[in-house]
Amino acid sequence: MIHEAAGPVSNPRGVNPTEDQTARIGRRGTNQGPVGIAVIGCGYWGPHLIRNLQGLADAQLLAVADVRPDRLEYVHRNYPTVDLYSDHEQLLKTAADAVVVASPIHTHYRVARQALLAGKHVLVEKPIATNVAEAADLVELAVKHKRVLMAGHTFVYNPAVRELRRLVHEGELGHIYHGDSARLNLGIFQRQANVAWDLAPHDISILMHVLEQDPVTVSARGSRCVRPDIHDVCYLEIEFSGGTTANVHVSWLHPDKIRQLTLVGDRRMVVFDDVSSAAKLRIYDSGVQCPPTDPYGEPELAYRHGQIVIPHIDWREPLRLECEHFVHCVRSGERPLSDAAQGLAVVATLEAADRSLRMGGVRIPVERPAVASSNGNRKLPSETAALRDHPLAHVQLAGDGRHA
Repeated sequence: MIHEAAGPVSNPRGVNPTEDQTARIGRRGTNQGPVGIAVIGCGYWGPHLIRNLQGLADAQLLAVADVRPDRLEYVHRNYPTVDLYSDHEQLLKTAADAVVVASPIHTHYRVARQALLAGKHVLVEKPIATNVAEAADLVELAVKHKRVLMAGHTFVYNPAVRELRRLVHEGELGHIYHGDSARLNLGIFQRQANVAWDLAPHDISILMHVLEQDPVTVSARGSRCVRPDIHDVCYLEIEFSGGTTANVHVSWLHPDKIRQLTLVGDRRMVVFDDVSSAAKLRIYDSGVQCPPTDPYGEPELAYRHGQIVIPHIDWREPLRLECEHFVHCVRSGERPLSDAAQGLAVVATLEAADRSLRMGGVRIPVERPAVASSNGNRKLPSETAALRDHPLAHVQLAGDGRHA
């Protein structure tokens, strides 16, 4: 049955709709028409999600929930046909097919779990939970209820990151020695999470996606400059399953906005600069070689300084691509690129980093529990194995000219 368009909201101040209003939400079968989607949380990131979901041809934004009347008023002014809820649990009682969770980090697990139990497909913003046990529980619930659980790792859908992944996958950089990333800005400070939990999920998910490797150990150190109980500057060193290491620097205390990732290979080097509008990727034909050992003297290293290439990137907004991919997975049942296994791996890396911070920077193993699979067996989730087998891993996403 085709959904009827949601009528104008009679009470934009957040009073929950009547039973008649509730009944008209989400009557559409996912194979018969647009996917009915609701958003929980309209703070910093929620409005961006709402804007993108509202414009999708294969989806209909039906409802938004937030506890703050001013945020519901914002939604009503800009999207008057969307139903509003001050209680997300009432929203979950509707027949919406899918829910996007954009509430504060410390609520992600509880809200996502409620959504899965209500039979919804779920896209939950990063990180999907605040500890490994919670993340693993979400993975198992999604398998049990046969629902899509997707992590909001937006940079996985960034066209420049996907081109970077292609460069690595096709060997154009050679053997990857190491990576170095910096995600720095002045704020925005969080009350319930440190800077690593806030910012590092981006870099960890990018590295996993690009390298096709899983984190195996991590060490972390940092500073608590503004508040005595929350780290606002952190440095992570991550060792991956293929032997590559990467340094991740995240900070809320920096005068410039910096979002850069450098990968150093034995053939070429590349810099991804998300802030740059003209040169998202710069490929350096540069490197250093060690000649065969000279038994009569110390060998001299040979340095190579070649040209710099800035490839053309067919740009589309990454969040739009992420939203399109979520709707596609809901309709098709395909496994998302940023799936629950990747979300669990990111949470496990952050939890290990927290332990390292408390222990003075010692190297901590990244441990993930075995979770139930669709056939009832229990196995360790592997993001990279799933990514290699994913039907969209090496093809184009809709509307974009770059490889995934």
